[in-house]
Amino acid sequence: MASSTQIQVKEAVYITPSSPTPSHILPLSSLDSQLFIRFTIEYLLIYNNPARTKSAADRNAFTSRIKAALSAALVPYYPLAGRVRAQQSSGATNLEVVCKGQGAAFVEAVSDSTSISEFHKAPRHSTQWRNLLSIHVEDLLRGSPPLVVQLTWLADGAAAVGVGISHCLCDGIGSADFLNFFASLTTGQCRGFTDLKVKPVWDRHLMNPAKPRRVMNRSVIPHPEFNRVQDLCGFVSRFARETLTPTSVIFDQKSLNGLKKLASSTCPQKEMKFTSFEVLSAHVWRCWAMSLGLPSTQTLRLLFSVNVRNRIKPNLPEGFYGNGFVLGCAQISVGELTDKGIGWASWLVRKAKERVGDEYVKSVVEMVSESSACPDSVGVLIVSQWSRLGLEKVDFGMGKPVHISPVLSDRYCLFLPVYEQRDAVKVMVAVPKSAAGKYEYLVKSPCSNST
Repeated sequence: MASSTQIQVKEAVYITPSSPTPSHILPLSSLDSQLFIRFTIEYLLIYNNPARTKSAADRNAFTSRIKAALSAALVPYYPLAGRVRAQQSSGATNLEVVCKGQGAAFVEAVSDSTSISEFHKAPRHSTQWRNLLSIHVEDLLRGSPPLVVQLTWLADGAAAVGVGISHCLCDGIGSADFLNFFASLTTGQCRGFTDLKVKPVWDRHLMNPAKPRRVMNRSVIPHPEFNRVQDLCGFVSRFARETLTPTSVIFDQKSLNGLKKLASSTCPQKEMKFTSFEVLSAHVWRCWAMSLGLPSTQTLRLLFSVNVRNRIKPNLPEGFYGNGFVLGCAQISVGELTDKGIGWASWLVRKAKERVGDEYVKSVVEMVSESSACPDSVGVLIVSQWSRLGLEKVDFGMGKPVHISPVLSDRYCLFLPVYEQRDAVKVMVAVPKSAAGKYEYLVKSPCSNST
């Protein structure tokens, strides 16, 4: 079995809010309660050789500051110190948070065998960095804390900050807002709730079905992400059975501009201008599909998060940190995806984004509330864009993170920020071992598979 980073835990404690917080039960929304997001978002941020934390005394002082800041951050964000459970009322399917100031978990650890150079490339295996967030919440509904923070001192003086935050409580935007507030408290740039320009807003009822329930015409607003498709090639069993190999590729601004030019020149809709997300998603999707050697008739879907805060009426309030996204879905057969080129694939991504409006979001809310609808996994690649969340700004007093990634590298494809390259994107995804070499060749050679 592949080994993970070796650590020694110095301390593991619960951090409670620094001031009294409300003691009550808060309901989570239908979007918060979806089955497919009942997991923990796990961030890994690496900080390079922090000059102020080289001695034992400096490290102890820093640990005290970050613990005090976490305690202060849990006052306005007090639900993160609660515990999630299924709603107790009869017939309810949503979740709720029991808020009694129970606390978030904090771990301090040391790794004498890990240096910052390990993070310059993809991990050797999917779980290599698992111990940098050693409290892994597998089942939130069993009373585990929805927030875990681990500070690990590395061998060369660098530091790793691992954060696990329940996806039921926050989406990517909400969790990044919390992390930036938490970090600003650590540095003293923010002194507390009163200094917050945008206050955190709960208001989860805004993402529940309308009352009385509306009759939805699902033929008018189709949702292919929830449909089942035939598995023609043992797709699901292959990803469960075969070892996954992590990959990491950086696309700088020049590379992204090249993809945009290529997509525009091969798109059937003449002179169409695409975004970096559209062309990069299309390129990665095509390379992933071609590397897997799937049957040409297998249906594929690209799923990606679409922020709906400003797409619904009325807009969600500024500071809303719950799940304010739905899934965009582009669908096509393997044969069409590979034959029609990056321009066509980029256009599919564009159309999937454009479909997401007020009525679309309301229909998703109705579906997940009524039938616990959950995306299918056959032929699916999921892309999540962490590169626009603001994670690159999270500074605990050790400078900006030089590496940002998930703790685990798996089949979810993540677009990540790149240190000191504002317009660059790092793409991390784990693919079956038998496909890894071909995938990396194709993804680094866009012109070789443009048509």
